[in-house]
Amino acid sequence: MSGATFVLTLDAILTYLYKLEEKIKNMLKQQLGNYNPENQEEIDAKTRILEFLDTREQPFSREQKDGHITGSAFLLNSDSTKFLLMHHAKLDKWLQPGGHCDGETDVLSVALREAKEESGISNIEPVSREIFDLDVHLIPENAHEAAHYHYDVRFLLKTIYNDLFDKNSESKALKWMDFSSYQSEGMILDSSVVRMIDKFVKMM
Repeated sequence: MSGATFVLTLDAILTYLYKLEEKIKNMLKQQLGNYNPENQEEIDAKTRILEFLDTREQPFSREQKDGHITGSAFLLNSDSTKFLLMHHAKLDKWLQPGGHCDGETDVLSVALREAKEESGISNIEPVSREIFDLDVHLIPENAHEAAHYHYDVRFLLKTIYNDLFDKNSESKALKWMDFSSYQSEGMILDSSVVRMIDKFVKMM
């Protein structure tokens, strides 16, 4: 292969990859466009996520240092009476499972992957492929990275038959919370977690 042919082939590959990423970004933007936010917080989050997708070169990568798209799961147990929270080791908060895309552009797949990795439960499936919730939140500076934003797209998932979990190093603890009595646990929950709880209760 001549040098000129190699350059032409490389240019063609890079052009294809660029067009593919743009196509996938547009699919997410269409999905976001079809999503009806629950309140002003979500309206603002939707606007910011769409703007982020339009203005950043690597929105799904940690290489985008000011922020990145992330995928999260509001995970139900097999009979939909409980939801799973993890006591996040770094943030020291009770949160839903979720994490970085790391270049993956199918955010639902990211949410599924993170839910399985962080819970140790393999039998998880989407309740719906539609977006369940949106949130944008600041991640504080730490020893490895500067402060940045997570543009979080959340999906409703559930276990199929086995609710036994096994935490990994990212959490201090995992807990199934009962919809009917979670408030008696005395935990201080993030407002976006409470919003997801309220959303699902309305669906029940």
